[in-house]
Amino acid sequence: MLPSIATKPDPAASSKLYRAMWRWHFYAGLFIVPFLMMLAVTGLIILWFTGVEREYGDWLKVEPHAQTLTLTQQSEAVLAAHPDGKVGQYIAPWSAEHPALFRIDLDAGNRMVALDPYSGTILQDRPQSGTWNEFITNVHGELLIGDAGGPGDFLIEIAASLGILMIVTGTYLWWPRNGKSVLRALLPSFSLKGRGLWKSLHESIGAWIAIFLLFFLISGLAWAGIWGGKFVQAWSTYPAEKWDNVPTSSVDHASMNHGALKEVPWTLEQTPLPLSGSTAGKTGLPSATPITLESVAAFGRNIGFTGRFQIAVPANDDGVWTLSQDSMSYDSNNPTADRTVHIDQYTGKILADIKFADYPFFGKAMAIGVALHEGQLGWWNVALNGLFCLLVIFTCVSGIVMWWKRKPVGQLGAPRYARDYRVPAGVLVVGAALAMAFPLGGLAILTFAIIDFLVPKRFKEIGSAVRLAAAGD
Repeated sequence: MLPSIATKPDPAASSKLYRAMWRWHFYAGLFIVPFLMMLAVTGLIILWFTGVEREYGDWLKVEPHAQTLTLTQQSEAVLAAHPDGKVGQYIAPWSAEHPALFRIDLDAGNRMVALDPYSGTILQDRPQSGTWNEFITNVHGELLIGDAGGPGDFLIEIAASLGILMIVTGTYLWWPRNGKSVLRALLPSFSLKGRGLWKSLHESIGAWIAIFLLFFLISGLAWAGIWGGKFVQAWSTYPAEKWDNVPTSSVDHASMNHGALKEVPWTLEQTPLPLSGSTAGKTGLPSATPITLESVAAFGRNIGFTGRFQIAVPANDDGVWTLSQDSMSYDSNNPTADRTVHIDQYTGKILADIKFADYPFFGKAMAIGVALHEGQLGWWNVALNGLFCLLVIFTCVSGIVMWWKRKPVGQLGAPRYARDYRVPAGVLVVGAALAMAFPLGGLAILTFAIIDFLVPKRFKEIGSAVRLAAAGD
């Protein structure tokens, strides 16, 4: 066997790969920075409306008394203000110091009513639709262009997919070289000035938030129409077949969501709802008990629902009573306590009882991931998510400033390849893997690659690595 000969790494090859990564980091950023800033800004606003100022009056304060009115009396108080409506949903108070919420279904549009459960006084009465939270959530998820699966949803899915490419290329560009330690690379160099300082801040802050940004992008992609709806969510949906010979509807749990707001657990959205009117089901309400909002709420407490939980009234003749308590609806800050119970409106039998432990693996991961994504785990989660959004905005702005300071007047200023650059096989494999994992992102990568291939060499190649280093480009 011939002895191995130690060879020095080729700095030119390294510089060539660096410049190629830089060019593709630029391409990804060129497309996604506007989307990323929009997502961060709207995310901050959503955090305010869900974590600080609820628009339906959930967190208004009431004076506790020894006894509350019965649910029948509370319903009558609400319906007195809307005699042509019917109760469609009841949401139990957070605590003894908070109001109960009722959704009243009307031909002219549903209303959400916050009620003092002790006195029956209406504290707030507003339309269910048209809240700022709903509007901003629609911008955040669909850009106000269609619904889930529409053009706005597709654009955001492309941006989120390219965001993963930007993280991969950005990590390569940041990776410490020439004896620089990881710790040193994580800290900005405030001794620098001008573009150098902006670059140092961009790199260090980008490195700190990279893993969190990856989490937010992937958990957000799980809601997207293609990667989420057609792939991941489809095979992570809770199977209705687990219920014992329970007839199911052609309508799924997603029908219980309110507009752009996602209130049903992710893993249940594509699961069909059960139907009332059969002999199926397990023992539920006692047979002699009238099945009313009052008795269903009492039954819910008997089987373990405490604090804030929700009851959806059957929507039609074959609909079911639904008891639920989950983090998607902000009922609790513990996603592992999620529970959804469906009850036959005629027999009172339990048709389905779905707990966190019953979710598929990815359904469990999403229950926890979405709770983190939306700041549902408490004030610390709201605060950290707010800080993260601000850092994302700064990273985008610093990237724009760096580009503006570097680009020649009247030109786009895309970083250029080194002369006669050839893409390494490893880079092609990584790119192909990302393209297959995220189809719309793969389509965008292919589009950019075709455009890049068609650009004449004189506009996309520059001199040798030595000349580049000397030029300080």
